[in-house]
Amino acid sequence: MQIVEVGPRDGLQNEKVVLDVRTRVRYIEHVVASGARRIEAVSFARPDRVPQMAGAEEVMAAVPRVEGVAYSGLVMNPRGVDRAIAAGIDEANIVLVATDEFSRRNQGMTVAESLAVLPKMVERLVDAGIPTTVTIGAAFGCPFEGEVPVARIAELTRAVSDLPISELALADTIGVGVPRDVRDRVTAARDEIDVPMRLHLHNTRNTGYANALTAVEMGVEVLDASTGGIGGCPFAPAATGNIATEDLLYALKRSGHEVSQSLDGVLAATRFITEALGILPPALLGRAGDFPS
Repeated sequence: MQIVEVGPRDGLQNEKVVLDVRTRVRYIEHVVASGARRIEAVSFARPDRVPQMAGAEEVMAAVPRVEGVAYSGLVMNPRGVDRAIAAGIDEANIVLVATDEFSRRNQGMTVAESLAVLPKMVERLVDAGIPTTVTIGAAFGCPFEGEVPVARIAELTRAVSDLPISELALADTIGVGVPRDVRDRVTAARDEIDVPMRLHLHNTRNTGYANALTAVEMGVEVLDASTGGIGGCPFAPAATGNIATEDLLYALKRSGHEVSQSLDGVLAATRFITEALGILPPALLGRAGDFPS
């Protein structure tokens, strides 16, 4: 079971406090020390739209290069691809939003327009030797258009099925999904594509961990999580934090799954970043502690 630590990207991009590059790099150093091996470190978004992610190139130039640790960057358009390649990312994550209104607000283009540029984006990244994930955003529901049918997920998965991507991710961007939704959407996507599956879950309505365990039972290979449960989407109303890395690790460990990260290390990363942000973490494990203690 792999966990992608998304705190340095999705965790920070919706917080009110804008951290400097050095603090963000120190946060990543804590995450690496906890044993994380896949880390979404930056987003190549426009700094005027997402100021929390400004300085992506500077962050990538300063992150610790440790054997076995891969740094990912979020890209949403061809310009982001150019920046990501130049910055030396190890993995790329391209967002394809499931609905037009959210896509326009998130990326400034419709879904059809995104699909039109996606093949060249993937091709450029793969030619540069960068494994690429396509994430279908708002795959469980849209804050502007409401319900997203399972058939829409099948349609979009089919549209990217011929691309040389390494992974397909489904994102519950606003945290509306329940386990039945996980089962339906993962099944629909698997019927269309044969690559590892990844889920990006939010705990907005307190269903994130139930959804994560359902995904694991279905054989989903990769889950996203954020230290402390911080984060959200700046372009989606009420899109509160991701599932917390420490709470997810506890649930996986107690369910009999091997976990490579240290809970103490993750809690240290949470303490560092929440103190820097001046917030209390939504995660619960830091309050109650591990069991047995």
